[in-house]
Amino acid sequence: MRIDPFVTRAARGSPLGDHCSSLPSPRPRSQPERSTGARRAPGHPRTSHGRSGPSTLRCSNKLRNSPHGSRQGVVVLVHLAGEQTSVVIDLSTGAPTIRHWGSPLGPDVDLDLLAAAAQRPIAHGMLDVEAPISLVPEHGSGFAGRPGLAGHRRGGTAWAPRFEYESHAQPGHGRLVAVAHDPIAKLRLTSVLSLADVLTVQLTLTNTSDVDRYLLDQLSITLPLPGQARELMQFTGRWTRELQPWRTTFDRGAYVAENRRGRTSHEHVPLVFAGTSGFGEWQGEVWGAHLAWSGNHQSIAEVLPDGRRYMQMGELFHPGEISLQPAESYTTPELIATFSPEGLTPASWGFHRAVRTHASRSGAPRPVLLNTWEAVYFDHSTERLQQLADAAASVGIERFVLDDGWFGSRRDDRRGLGDWSVSPEVYPQGLTPLIDHVRALGMDFGIWVEPEMVNPDSDLYRAHPDWALVTPGYEPVLGRHQLVLNLAHPEAFAHVLGMLDALLRDHEIAYMKWDMNRDHVQSSGVDGAAGTHAQTRALYRLLNELHARHPGVDIESCSSGGGRIDHEILRRTTRVWTSDCNDALERQSIQRGASMFVPPEVMGAHIGPTRSHTTGRRHSLSFRAATALFGHLGVEWNLLELTDHERAGLAEAIAVHKRFRPLLHGGDTVRFDPTSDASLAHGVYALDRNEALVACIQLQTDMALTPHPLRLPGLKPDARYRIERVPLPDDKSERGPARAQPAWLRDGIVLSGRHLAAAGLQMPVMNPESALLLHLQAI
Repeated sequence: MRIDPFVTRAARGSPLGDHCSSLPSPRPRSQPERSTGARRAPGHPRTSHGRSGPSTLRCSNKLRNSPHGSRQGVVVLVHLAGEQTSVVIDLSTGAPTIRHWGSPLGPDVDLDLLAAAAQRPIAHGMLDVEAPISLVPEHGSGFAGRPGLAGHRRGGTAWAPRFEYESHAQPGHGRLVAVAHDPIAKLRLTSVLSLADVLTVQLTLTNTSDVDRYLLDQLSITLPLPGQARELMQFTGRWTRELQPWRTTFDRGAYVAENRRGRTSHEHVPLVFAGTSGFGEWQGEVWGAHLAWSGNHQSIAEVLPDGRRYMQMGELFHPGEISLQPAESYTTPELIATFSPEGLTPASWGFHRAVRTHASRSGAPRPVLLNTWEAVYFDHSTERLQQLADAAASVGIERFVLDDGWFGSRRDDRRGLGDWSVSPEVYPQGLTPLIDHVRALGMDFGIWVEPEMVNPDSDLYRAHPDWALVTPGYEPVLGRHQLVLNLAHPEAFAHVLGMLDALLRDHEIAYMKWDMNRDHVQSSGVDGAAGTHAQTRALYRLLNELHARHPGVDIESCSSGGGRIDHEILRRTTRVWTSDCNDALERQSIQRGASMFVPPEVMGAHIGPTRSHTTGRRHSLSFRAATALFGHLGVEWNLLELTDHERAGLAEAIAVHKRFRPLLHGGDTVRFDPTSDASLAHGVYALDRNEALVACIQLQTDMALTPHPLRLPGLKPDARYRIERVPLPDDKSERGPARAQPAWLRDGIVLSGRHLAAAGLQMPVMNPESALLLHLQAI
């Protein structure tokens, strides 16, 4: 069960409104509950069993004296058991508390013994009862960290709730729905947990008062971490340098990241890993969490004074942004969590599978595309674009994407944004001649849009200035000469939907590059309150409606490059633009960071021109190609300026990608711990481990004259693999200065998976900013 994050009015007496009819209705404490076959003491929470599918749910049958934190004298433990992970949830703490999240405990684990073995002492200098680190830790229970819930009623009351158990149910295998309430604060909390490839958690808070509204300041999901989680990895960045990891010891204090930009952001990615000291790609226990949300967000990882530690993530609200009237509910974004006992790479696979199992993923190959932006910018002409399409088809391009500049008065970035009709000045016969030309060449056609934005110098803004997401009375703050368009305004929403629907209906368009190029600043909705939450929800509704009307159209999420990459946007799009930087050296770290939580087939990766437009660096085609191969391949290069040699080399690189595309877009991404700061290695293993493609990257000149062997863990130990170099355009010139290189570069070599994991393969001397591509095939 998954519920979209939003504010809604629920039916009276229904904890989940229309979302979960199987959940028992609230009842007075003295009312007996109908038996389901499990043994329980009268008046206590029921227990249930379920087994099958990727995850099973088991509950403790015995009700016993509780450890610290239980409020009702009993412990009710629920075991969600997956193939790689066990999660044990304690329901007796009101808001559910995760007692174990880690390695599998086995199908026959004694949950009562688990609880007894984990009972903590009460030390001097503490409260008499230790507050649990529940999914929503409570200040009212004595929790010393950041509470999971913050809010109040009129006069500042109901500011420190304490929840009591109400009911729980199993609406499906591997899923748990638990309901708790606070009869004094008049709030109900519904927690939905599901375990498959990943653990997902989502909360709904309902105002059960008949008369008073509840001002919600925060509702974040909290996951406890074990004491051995002594190191953190978070991700930061900026425009053209996204998804840069930074690591820190995690032994005291709090680490906080807050994003108020109105999008996922370049600077604060809602992704955190915690692990044992020195955890790497293939060693150490690792716990990871990602908040699937495309708006403002916050995260914290903290070590409490008593030594316990936790991570917490949720939507960040502006003051007064969420106000729950009687019977209204707020549902959090979904928190997606992964665990691996063997390092970061296996931990990433859970995130990747979560993306791949979504309904919007199709089995069709991802077309190699050409984006016209760096080829023509705003200088459009049908004749020139048709020539560019001819050149694209000749090298194996499968999709032609027309970028910014095709509509209204859009001859530069200062005007026209919001006027989504084809420019008669640039395209007097419309787009149809260009589209027909592209399709006749065997390619499909894509187009760029930025529907969430408007230029003040546009017909739309002149007609409807009240549709801008600004605060009346203040001079708006522009970004890239544009304002945010208030999609939560019903008339603005209907207008944008109608324009985009007509564009797709009237033209043979297979793909939309959906951009969003500025932050939210003083963004007030129609009622004057902060509007980022409503804007984010409206964006989701718009994408949902377009998908329903045009299910065959692929949509890419772009936000000044990688400013909006998250799993929630990927439930409505088929691709993310990883970065506006096509510099292959920069892209190595950017794409490595992105691979921590999205699979390669949704990660836009383009072969740019020889000289990067964002850094000025010059790179060989082989290095640029080897970098872009490991994503959804595209080209962003003026093909009309290529020499015959360059055109042949580009065609060769595209052919290599197509050869390995099923492996690259269907296998498991693997990363290898670097043997020096001067090199990287990564690749993709086939799910059956019979094939692999590995890239060895020389970033800079190494201090060591001779490189170390590259070890490749994770293959089948007893299988024998034929290893061969995959030729790329002019890549022989990438070999560095050496009297002799390993003979396998020329002749290939056969090694066992056990040998590759333990001893590895000796790497050749390589020039800086170069790549070597290896193909492994089981024989």
